[in-house]
Amino acid sequence: MQTNQETTNALERRIDITVAKEALEKEVQARLKHLGRTVKMPGFRPGKVPLKMIEQNYGGQARSEAIGAALEKAFAEKVQAEKLRVAGQPRIEPKAEAGEGAMAFTAVFEVYPEITLGDVSDKAIERPSLTVSDAEVDKTIDVLRKQRTEYETVERAAAADDRVVIDFTGRKDGEVFEGGQASDFPFVLGSGSMLKDFEDAVDGLKAGETKTFNMTFPEDYHAANLAGQTVEFEITVKEVGAAKLPEIDAEFAKSLGVADGDVANEELTRSPSVAGSAGARRKKRGGVRVNRSGRSGSADTMSTITSPDESEEARSPVTKRLLDDADVSSSGGLTSSEE
Repeated sequence: MQTNQETTNALERRIDITVAKEALEKEVQARLKHLGRTVKMPGFRPGKVPLKMIEQNYGGQARSEAIGAALEKAFAEKVQAEKLRVAGQPRIEPKAEAGEGAMAFTAVFEVYPEITLGDVSDKAIERPSLTVSDAEVDKTIDVLRKQRTEYETVERAAAADDRVVIDFTGRKDGEVFEGGQASDFPFVLGSGSMLKDFEDAVDGLKAGETKTFNMTFPEDYHAANLAGQTVEFEITVKEVGAAKLPEIDAEFAKSLGVADGDVANEELTRSPSVAGSAGARRKKRGGVRVNRSGRSGSADTMSTITSPDESEEARSPVTKRLLDDADVSSSGGLTSSEE
């Protein structure tokens, strides 16, 4: 077996590999004999199948494996001898001019570039610093409380900030349209996750009440079959839940990483949940508005009737949670145009 290296450019290398057919054939026969110990064929006991029959059925496989092993060994030895730092896998190309009694191949590959680090001992590096104000901490704690919002079932009409659980069916020209139906679907009134006309229709209803209304989709709605169209919705409110924010107490502090639960402890302001969120908001405004709205009861329906001008960044995380929980498809239905 012979190898020869060639440099084609700064990073590409080529290694010519020549394999003797005689050595290759010995390896093929050795593999076939090894295979013959366990191979099963009708009419023969394991280990008693004639070698000629094994070669007829598995000769191609054995030859391919033998060539691959020979090339891999030759390539590895050459790379190690030359101390080459190979980037990625080589591309193996057969060569026509192999000489009598041999097979020739070319391995084409790239190597990592040699990089010489300059002297940075006299360079000044500015360490960024971030000061988190009390106002930002207060705002972030408020956001973190909203993230932990719980909802208590109430026996009254739904109002802003309430979470409602509804069943709805949308019909266009008397027929239920794709993605226009869901059961046990939760959303928060006033969160902006639904089209305003849809939220307005639910606002003021109590659990157990049903309402039928017409709604016109925006002209620029992403689903072409619904854009600008007037449809009829029938909704049934199944539950109304009032938002309950957690108190700023020991349990709340512990959930943010303050071990002793002391809400006055300075450690609270250094908590990654508080300091990290406040710092991130200074870099990128927008806040973290997450509500625990629960799962959609219909995984195969489109889960939101969202405002079409709502961007991915600005869209209520309530909508994102519903989309994630329902494993919603992006084809058609009542989704935002930004999906």
